[in-house]
Amino acid sequence: MVKLENITKKYDHALAVDSISFEIKKGEVVGFLGPNGAGKTTTLKILTCYMPPTSGTASIAGFDIHENSLRVRENIGYLPESNSLYMEMGVIEYLDFIAQVRNLSKGERRRRIKEVVGVCGLTDVLTKDIGELSKGYRQRVGFAQAIIHNPPVLFMDEPTSGLDPNQIVEIRNLIRELGKEKTVILSTHVLSEVQAACDRVLIINKGRIVADGTKDELQAMVRGKEIIYLKLKAPGKDALKSLAELDGIESVNEKDSESTEVTGYEVRVRQGMDIRETLSRFVTSRKWVILEMSRGVVSLEDIFRKLTVEEKSGPVKEADNE
Repeated sequence: MVKLENITKKYDHALAVDSISFEIKKGEVVGFLGPNGAGKTTTLKILTCYMPPTSGTASIAGFDIHENSLRVRENIGYLPESNSLYMEMGVIEYLDFIAQVRNLSKGERRRRIKEVVGVCGLTDVLTKDIGELSKGYRQRVGFAQAIIHNPPVLFMDEPTSGLDPNQIVEIRNLIRELGKEKTVILSTHVLSEVQAACDRVLIINKGRIVADGTKDELQAMVRGKEIIYLKLKAPGKDALKSLAELDGIESVNEKDSESTEVTGYEVRVRQGMDIRETLSRFVTSRKWVILEMSRGVVSLEDIFRKLTVEEKSGPVKEADNE
């Protein structure tokens, strides 16, 4: 549905996107994640035919961005970060205008406006001018214009920027609903957005794709030595030393002990080993009581920080101001 092959974008001597390639299948909701200035917006502008790449090519819904840019535009919906709207127009008036721009017939316009108003939750504000709406409702209008022509592919650039927590939840739910029928590319640097709405994550840093996969796959990519958090009731005096001597354990430290009766331990395990069963049997054999045992999980924030840390050679110059 979306395919990039060695896309590069240069501005004079500044490199914004550096030979990136990836493919997104029909029905995927993909988070396009990266720090500010990583190349996200430049990539979206290329895919939406707003600007050409310096080299490489891409196709959307089977249409090449160089040879069939008009057909590409017909098959995409785009919600830019700025979400430019005509504030003096009414909601219905604006959606009808966009539907006409998209060459929908009069009958199609009426049907699609009714459908997108329902999907985007705009029923209560139909009689208002866009300038009267809250930012959350303006975002909903932006979503409505992006899907008015029922495109198979949607591009969204920072769709929850500037919204309050309640509005963010509403927009996330809307993205998940749209993702049931369409291919959605969500560009953001907000980790919670990707975690809440996306099936797959692409991470771009300094113009290069540094990771591509599900959250679990990315966790496996960066997972180092595992940590097990253990809380015991009335452990023996030699508990710390005894645990440290178990095969597969690199170190044990006391952590978050609640009282003299309850002691917590942070157990660092050698990479690639799962010793929870061995640990449980050992503790039981000593007749210690396990109050808690949990496995440390690599968060999306950990993954992001590890993969976007600056290289020792220094950052690539970029012209992309996101």
